[in-house]
Amino acid sequence: MLKISKDLTARIEAHLEEAYPDEGAGFLLGADGEVRDVLTFENAREEEARHNRFLLTPRDYLKAEMKAMELGVDLIGVFHSHPDCPNVPSEYDREWAQPFFLYIISRVDKGRTLGHRAWRLAEDRSGYEEERLEIR
Repeated sequence: MLKISKDLTARIEAHLEEAYPDEGAGFLLGADGEVRDVLTFENAREEEARHNRFLLTPRDYLKAEMKAMELGVDLIGVFHSHPDCPNVPSEYDREWAQPFFLYIISRVDKGRTLGHRAWRLAEDRSGYEEERLEIR
């Protein structure tokens, strides 16, 4: 199970709705199955592909790792949006997924967030297993 506060969920939603109609993304920082902070970043993917792809750069990863160290937590995952389509991992998501990360995928339709789901990549990278997501 992955736990996240309503305040952090609201920050994710604001970022993803601002990014719409493109995908928005950022990092999840936390410990013990709980998200303690989120970091938002601009989608670094080329403009013509941003509507259904996101890219977080090595510099973004470094900033996230540094912030996690500062807070005494870990970089535990990534969140991103699926504009106007279901919030289930795509084949592209699977191909680019990091092992051991948690993924929150949010559905954003017509600029409004409709829901969040959490996923973990299977150890053999064959697909994802859905994690229970508790928003409190």
